[in-house]
Amino acid sequence: MIGPCLSRSPDLAWIYLLTLLAASLPYHFSSITLEFAEKTMGASMNEESSSFYTWQGRRLSKHVHDNVHGNIYLDPLSLKFIDTEQLRDLKQLGLAHLVYPGAVHSRFEHSLGVYWLAGAAVNTIKAYQGSELEIDHSDIQTVKLAGLLHDVGHGPFSHMFEREFLPRVLNGSHWSHEDMSVKMIDYIVDEHNIEIDSENLKRVKSTKEKQFLYDIVANGRNGIDVDKFDYITRDSRACGLGCNFQFERLMETMRVMGDEICYRAKDYLTIHKLFTTRADLHRTAYTHAKVKAIELMVVDALLEANNCLGISSSILQPEDFWKLDDSIMKSILTDPRQELKGARDLILRIRRRDIYQFCNEISVPKDKLEHFKDITPQDIVCSQKAGGALKEEDVVVTNVKIDLTRGRNNPLASIKFFKDYDCHEKFPIRDDCISQMLPAFYQDKIVRVYSKKPELVETVSDAFENFQLKMFGMKAQVHATPEKKKRRR
Repeated sequence: MIGPCLSRSPDLAWIYLLTLLAASLPYHFSSITLEFAEKTMGASMNEESSSFYTWQGRRLSKHVHDNVHGNIYLDPLSLKFIDTEQLRDLKQLGLAHLVYPGAVHSRFEHSLGVYWLAGAAVNTIKAYQGSELEIDHSDIQTVKLAGLLHDVGHGPFSHMFEREFLPRVLNGSHWSHEDMSVKMIDYIVDEHNIEIDSENLKRVKSTKEKQFLYDIVANGRNGIDVDKFDYITRDSRACGLGCNFQFERLMETMRVMGDEICYRAKDYLTIHKLFTTRADLHRTAYTHAKVKAIELMVVDALLEANNCLGISSSILQPEDFWKLDDSIMKSILTDPRQELKGARDLILRIRRRDIYQFCNEISVPKDKLEHFKDITPQDIVCSQKAGGALKEEDVVVTNVKIDLTRGRNNPLASIKFFKDYDCHEKFPIRDDCISQMLPAFYQDKIVRVYSKKPELVETVSDAFENFQLKMFGMKAQVHATPEKKKRRR
């Protein structure tokens, strides 16, 4: 992989070779490498920007061993934030571990991975374009802290808490984990008396200057960022799923042009694989039919317990919010109050694997997607046979959207490419210029129907089939609900 380096600069090629020899991980610059770099490159590798990689910087740092990236070195300022982290008690994939037992990794592990990759990315850009982009030590620190703290606003059970539970208790009020992250960062700094420059702190939360730095961690412009690099790799490994997407190639060859991170034209298919691998994870793990069934039950349990435990009132202020974590399920289970009996019973059902029964699913035809309205339990109940006793509270419907990050649009249309390192022009690429085998459609909408009671599976399944006939003029499901499941009591 030294081709990119050779094409940029022969001197950098030697630096890159020494890096590979001196390091056990990609992007890990040893002090020997940097001493050579400083002699070769002069002021472009100044003492301030490389201090972390000198023996003095290493002496002041700590390291942890991560099962994805190997040794991760933590600078003194980052350590102050890590010592306050509550993300250890939040599983990265929420309730997916009840279907994929290995998926017990925490948001803390993911945040460390993003911190490490963010530092690697900004240092790679600095090595090639540091003088041109005026990247200084403050920029590097800002990007690393942004990676470390990007998820501190998350509640329990991954995105389910924000997308499924809160909308049903907030009565139209808006809440997002991104907004809470900003509040949590301020709270952590004040509560733990962390000394950090106010301007740097402001840039950690958001920045309009040098937008490409912010895009390293959370890229709203084209969707390629180190957050995805880490969770795609980490989640695939934890769930025991294969992952043939190699983020290292993009990390090594990216280039900033006009305040925007661009990629070589020859990496088009690598980027396409990033988005399709993410979509596969959503289909296979994050929205697995049984994972969703368990999530639906936990949402119902939280709704039952909300008034008693004041869950929704804990999301308003950081000093209350940080106490919310995945242990809330055990709190409900061990609380003897009668008001929590309904919530306790639901959690006990999950433990006994007596979960809501998946009846069937359909993939909405693509010609219906544009004007498709989410299906509700009422739609299913109204489709039952005359005289049926099915009620709305017996049925749950999920409308799952899976896309490549840009809805029905091609995400690669938002990305700018360049020909080679001698070229100073950036340009988009049409997918039909690359291959005729790439997809022409970029979004799926999957409707799944569940019965809350095993004895109602047949009734719910029949009503769902009637709904399909009424809506589409045919049965859109792949096959009928298995007879064995219908007979379960």
